[in-house]
Amino acid sequence: MSVVHGIRTLGVLGSGQMGLGIAYVAALRAKVPVLLYDRSAEQIDKGLKLMDKLLAKDVSKGKIQDIEAKEARERLSVVSQEQGLKGLRDADMIVEAVSENLSLKQKIFSSLSSECRPDAILASNTSSISITKIAASTIPEGQSAASELGKQSAARVVGLHFFNPVPVMKLVELISALQTSTDTLERSRAFAIACGKEVTVSKDVPGFVSNALLMPFINEAIMWLEKGVATKEDIDKTLKLGMNHPMGPLQLADFIGLDTCLAIQQTLYQGTGDSKYRPSVLLERMVDAQWYGRKNGKGFYEYPDA
Repeated sequence: MSVVHGIRTLGVLGSGQMGLGIAYVAALRAKVPVLLYDRSAEQIDKGLKLMDKLLAKDVSKGKIQDIEAKEARERLSVVSQEQGLKGLRDADMIVEAVSENLSLKQKIFSSLSSECRPDAILASNTSSISITKIAASTIPEGQSAASELGKQSAARVVGLHFFNPVPVMKLVELISALQTSTDTLERSRAFAIACGKEVTVSKDVPGFVSNALLMPFINEAIMWLEKGVATKEDIDKTLKLGMNHPMGPLQLADFIGLDTCLAIQQTLYQGTGDSKYRPSVLLERMVDAQWYGRKNGKGFYEYPDA
């Protein structure tokens, strides 16, 4: 039996590439009003321009009609800097899409727990961080994890891992914390499906299924480059032509963002203590140099139009 998600308004926290992509599929595919919030007015402006660009591109390719694009754009509203998180109070679900940083996410979820409705689903788009740790940060001050309020608050937290670029990639990885309720999990699954996505489920382990498999592969390719085994071009060409991958691991790392790759690799290493997850020194140095990949113009390759 299908579950009705019941999301009448979605809040999205973070208007970068991931946050805007989630807002886009929610407004266009799930057809729900979206409240978009970011502390950076500049980032909001960039996000709205990207939204307009994506809609125009889909219209030009005949994927949607002009009226569908207009309606989707009208479903998106920006929460003002003055309102802050309070502007998300009407949302039935809030999806957090900020940097891969545990302490930052814990601070955000603690604030969301106190500022937003007690029945709102709180979802994280994290690609590697423990949902159980994030859920624990929502327990109200003065309450224990075993109290009714503590259990109810943590039970509404879930991992909803969209993939980049969100409008194109078909998958959402659904992750249950130890505390997540069945209702939260099933409604979140139903919402992801309404956004036009296929859903897989992972236990709450470092990196989940996707990045626990992908990141060591990328990290190993970086180590091979670091050791001089082959050039970056030959490493990528080998995987593209020999294994039929759409892009090589170094190009993929650039598209994900080298800072994000490093953050996930560190989460895997710290979360398991297994040396096979130790980040490449070259990856660390490139992030030190602020070579983040496609998003800022330089990674393993250069992107002059970034």
